[in-house]
Amino acid sequence: MAVAAVLFDLDDTLLWDERSVEEAFQVTCKVGAESSGVDASELLAAVREAARALYESYDTFAFTKLIGINPFEGLWANFTAGDQPEFRKLQELAPVYRKESWRRGLLSLGVDDEVLASTLAERFAAERRQRPYVYEETFEVLGELQGKVKLLLLTNGSPDLQQEKLDGVPELAPYFDQIVISGSFGKGKPDVTIFEHALNLLEVPADQALMVGDKLTTDIKGGNAAGLHTVWINRVDRPHDPEIQPDYEIQHLSELHRIMAEL
Repeated sequence: MAVAAVLFDLDDTLLWDERSVEEAFQVTCKVGAESSGVDASELLAAVREAARALYESYDTFAFTKLIGINPFEGLWANFTAGDQPEFRKLQELAPVYRKESWRRGLLSLGVDDEVLASTLAERFAAERRQRPYVYEETFEVLGELQGKVKLLLLTNGSPDLQQEKLDGVPELAPYFDQIVISGSFGKGKPDVTIFEHALNLLEVPADQALMVGDKLTTDIKGGNAAGLHTVWINRVDRPHDPEIQPDYEIQHLSELHRIMAEL
């Protein structure tokens, strides 16, 4: 049966989010090291650990897991959109969380400096916003698919932050017939209902759709459960999970053409 639609994940499928985050951390931690005398790589590890622990301590954690918002997105998100009351809590928490993550990271290395923590929190957010990286093949492959099949962007995250990512690469959104953001829908991948919602928007049955994404636990697990053909984009040789099996595994988006020809 011919493929009628392709659903794409956003972060680390079309946009190179991991690179953006890593570079923002590196630049910010270098500034922190120069100001405090600590080792930059040790500061990076300490802040990551502090951010994760603090993020999981908030009563909003269950909601952020449901929507699919990770701790490092919280270090630069403002959470100004979204109808759920949890987003208003996150909006209130965000400035505190950003500063406190850096303060605790510094403190774990023996540096008690709230002013520096505030400076680094602001610097990280600014550095991340300056780095909207796109994979080299993203636009080429989308251009080849556009008009031949329906295209939908299915992304987990806060509505304002995911929209900000799209605004940072304005050429991207026009390729898609529909864009679904978990924070606007109310549930995130791998919940089957968000896949069903996406398919209903496209008016395409599951067996005529591909789900392309980099995360086994969200994109592939959810796509499998919803009955889509699943394609795991595994660019950096991540470990396999015997309990979550994609229909296809690729390292480059251009391989989608072969898969669609087979189907």
